[in-house]
Amino acid sequence: MADGLDMFCYQCSQTAKGTGCTVSGVCGKKPTVARLQDNLIFTMKGISAYNYNANVLGKKNPEIDEFLTKGLYTTLTNVNFDVEDLVALALEAGKVSVDVMRLLKDAHIEAYGEPQPVEVKVGAQEGPAIIVTGHDLKALEELLKQVEGTDIKVYTHSEMLPAHGYPGLNKYENLAGQLGGAWHDQRTIFAKYNAAIVGTSNCVLPALDSYKERMFTMDVAKLEGVKTVEDYDFSEVIECAKSLGSLEPEELTTITTGWSAGAIVEHAEKIKELVLDGKISRFFVVGGCDKAAKHNNYYREFVQNLPEDTVILTLACGKYKFNDLDLGDIEGIPRLLDVGQCNDTIVAVDVALALCDLFEMELNELPLTIVLSWMEQKAAAVLWALLYLGKTDMWIGPVLPAWCNDDIINVLVENYNLTPISGNALVDIKQIMG
Repeated sequence: MADGLDMFCYQCSQTAKGTGCTVSGVCGKKPTVARLQDNLIFTMKGISAYNYNANVLGKKNPEIDEFLTKGLYTTLTNVNFDVEDLVALALEAGKVSVDVMRLLKDAHIEAYGEPQPVEVKVGAQEGPAIIVTGHDLKALEELLKQVEGTDIKVYTHSEMLPAHGYPGLNKYENLAGQLGGAWHDQRTIFAKYNAAIVGTSNCVLPALDSYKERMFTMDVAKLEGVKTVEDYDFSEVIECAKSLGSLEPEELTTITTGWSAGAIVEHAEKIKELVLDGKISRFFVVGGCDKAAKHNNYYREFVQNLPEDTVILTLACGKYKFNDLDLGDIEGIPRLLDVGQCNDTIVAVDVALALCDLFEMELNELPLTIVLSWMEQKAAAVLWALLYLGKTDMWIGPVLPAWCNDDIINVLVENYNLTPISGNALVDIKQIMG
């Protein structure tokens, strides 16, 4: 929402001055209603992202499709002017978000097995290379099948990193490691490494001329001047990688991923013992979206300064702000647990619910704080999922969603104690630890 605008709506022919209603709708729609409708559309886009990926793997839920239809119809011109009903719909979107995230996670586990913790090599190794970015694990699997028997090394980038934790993908010898971090470094990484590149889903950026001819996209992801892979036929990608020759090997480091809910629950009794002995004081979920903005560095400072008796679960590309840190362990339990990509958010929910069972507590009684970094639609869907589950006392940043106005913020603060981060990590940690 641009500064100074109470709302912006231009979806019908009677819009003010033929350009857009910015104070109140000509139809009678109020700014808060308009913003809640924007939020609903935003959240449904996030739900659609999860649902689309689940459908690719053969998982469908008619109730999710029904909600998406209902939600979109609600935002049509002159349909719903009730603020209370739109808040209720947002919470219903939260329920659907939980359902669709579990649908996708179940599909991934059925296809590739339960993820297990694994160390991933970071950096270039000798040999021709293909870099895979995005979120689509099926696309990665089909590529790995087609490069078997060659000397081509396949590297994950950004949200593809958690693929290494799945036994059904890690078994392929050509899966070599990780190059780069979050989605926004792709122009630097793709220009640096003379490799073929595959963008499998969202989080692609318009390609630079320096690598445009060796980049490919697929499915709904499209870029101007970039070739498209059809029907999982990666033959042209493979030939491109061969023609480019070998990468220059680098000194390698490692990062760990693959902490599924099952892998964490395996350590449940040890975790319970450490909590009861006072050796673990609090759990944090710090994750979400990352972006190339200085205020996102808050999350690195936040994690760096957490007390040494805390455990941090992280997920999605927000983890790249701090997943290179060596935070050590607490009697064998790593302090930093990477539970996966943004498509794995349900893992954090399942871990929280498992902790409820372990300690015989309600969700909001747990020593658990969620610090959410957000940028796009899936993160909005995750936020409403957590609100639907009744999770209170969450922190959100680095900036508030533009569709929020004072009315909406007051509802979230009063009902859920949702707290905007202050921008000062030390101040926020002190308040949280109390």
